[in-house]
Amino acid sequence: MIKLYWCPQTRAIRALWLMEETGLAYERVLIDIRDPDKPRDPDFAKASPMGKVPALSDGAVHLADSAAIGLYIADRYPQTGLAPAVDDPKRGDYLYWMVYTPGVIEPAMGEKISGTAANKVSHGWGDFDTMINVMENGVKNGPWLLGDTFTAADVMIGSSVLFLKRFGLLPESDILDTYAERCLARPALQKAMEFEAGS
Repeated sequence: MIKLYWCPQTRAIRALWLMEETGLAYERVLIDIRDPDKPRDPDFAKASPMGKVPALSDGAVHLADSAAIGLYIADRYPQTGLAPAVDDPKRGDYLYWMVYTPGVIEPAMGEKISGTAANKVSHGWGDFDTMINVMENGVKNGPWLLGDTFTAADVMIGSSVLFLKRFGLLPESDILDTYAERCLARPALQKAMEFEAGS
């Protein structure tokens, strides 16, 4: 059975949401990353050498990072409908959005929070304002990033938009606000949030 290693109030909410979207059977394994002395499932170290969550074990497969988990689950279990097929023309957009959170959003957020000077030429993530504009353009025709089809990419981007809102970092944006509302209306995200609240 799939094991999802998670901890409340971390990026692991993405993987919880993803797994609830799949409808697949899985086991949630709580890892208190804030207390390294607590006993841990021995497979956690195989899945996450850095000791970070989310991480996942699926038989002989062990991996960490929410984007990697999303890519793996959506491709390994195509019946979930969370990724376009490899030969689908939308696959390129899907892959772009799958890595946009770790590759663009998080570095741009770090730059903004730390007050580091933006350098759109040298920094692969551009800058914070460009990151927001690109997200708005990505979802403006909606309802989802790939049109009418919800994918694992919406889990990644949707969770990032919600995170930006939660910490007061999201500029005024009707487009992203309504996208966030659509994400919050999904039963799978509501279930993931219940797990967090009850932990």
